[in-house]
Amino acid sequence: MTTPKYQQASEHFLAQAGNELAAGDLPQASEKGWGAATQILKAIAEQRGWEHNRHRHYLSITSRLRAETGDGDIRRLFASASQLHENFYENEMQVEDVADGLADVKALIDKLLPLLEHQ
Repeated sequence: MTTPKYQQASEHFLAQAGNELAAGDLPQASEKGWGAATQILKAIAEQRGWEHNRHRHYLSITSRLRAETGDGDIRRLFASASQLHENFYENEMQVEDVADGLADVKALIDKLLPLLEHQ
């Protein structure tokens, strides 16, 4: 995929997450939130030539972005996305917790979008 396609996928997944939350499907809302977070990370990594094809690369990407920007919230917000990913399998989060997690994913995306070099 290309950087713009990853960015579009991120936006699409975030919208789907909101729809799933509204429908009461918390596992699907959670997984779409995770997908939105990882796709924006892939967009940035693709642009910078960083590896991004394995789960373990996401922590590396967030660490590099924290070092680049000095913004520790990037890791914290991504940790919230990781909790959503776990909830897809465990389905133990309450609706308010999923909603908060999705808000964190939106905040992460808002922080990361300006880091993309628009072509």
